[in-house]
Amino acid sequence: METKNIVLVGVGGQGTITAAKLLTTGLMEAGFDVKMSEIHGMSQRGGSVSSLVRYGDNVQSPVIEIGSADIIVAFEKLEGLRSMEYLKPKGKMVVNDTEISPLSVVIGTNAYPEGILEEIKSKIDCRVMSASKMAEALGNNKVTNVILLGSVIKLMGLTEIDWESIISKNVKEKFIDINIKALHAGMDAA
Repeated sequence: METKNIVLVGVGGQGTITAAKLLTTGLMEAGFDVKMSEIHGMSQRGGSVSSLVRYGDNVQSPVIEIGSADIIVAFEKLEGLRSMEYLKPKGKMVVNDTEISPLSVVIGTNAYPEGILEEIKSKIDCRVMSASKMAEALGNNKVTNVILLGSVIKLMGLTEIDWESIISKNVKEKFIDINIKALHAGMDAA
């Protein structure tokens, strides 16, 4: 199997790395060779976070080069705009329509850009999701990451993997049910 490349981008605290770890665990249990790397930019303080996941028969490196991602999942729309260059020509992006102001906006030195979703959609194949609103409707906004994970699973054709088992083994017991609901909500929305 040809190596597939998935980029997950977001802001610290959104669960980007947790989603990548669940994805990696599921892919490994399905028998794929998987490599994952993370980049934390002041992630504890709301800075950029990205996780790169590569899987296939024989993956040599965790690095995803510009123009080679099959899918990008943006947990926040400005992070989606910043990461577009990683997408390959026929790749897809899923963008959560959430807006989290970076520090420069919070302190007033910059304004949050207008028209981000329109700009992204004018350049690439993009699906916009209201994953944060979906998570709130489920009763816990912390499951936004699993909703977005569900969309990746569906769009990458990975639905045969036992994701419910992966979630059951890797999240705290009291959060298993809501995370499984979030997973299915994301798969259905994709």
